[in-house]
Amino acid sequence: MGASESDRLSELQAEVDQLKEAVTSHAVIDQAIGMVVAWGRVTPDQGWEVLKEVSQHTNIKLRNIAELILVWARRGDIPPEIRAELEDALDRYGPTEVPGAVEE
Repeated sequence: MGASESDRLSELQAEVDQLKEAVTSHAVIDQAIGMVVAWGRVTPDQGWEVLKEVSQHTNIKLRNIAELILVWARRGDIPPEIRAELEDALDRYGPTEVPGAVEE
């Protein structure tokens, strides 16, 4: 195998790795949207907007927000600042309260 063939193989492997990452990321985000839809009684499009807003307001990548929401669903804990932003965003999109929220 020549140098250009080796380079091309490396490029293709990098592309495959990027596609795998994109598929995994998409699945995590879709699952988190599902959780937001269930908790917030909002549409999937609104769930997407909620995730985007939480990401923007916390300066945390959307995929990481999605991962935190999935961990919260399994373990019951989420950083307070993420929870507060999630509650605020859901207040803008639906008549709800995040499960386990403290009444004020």
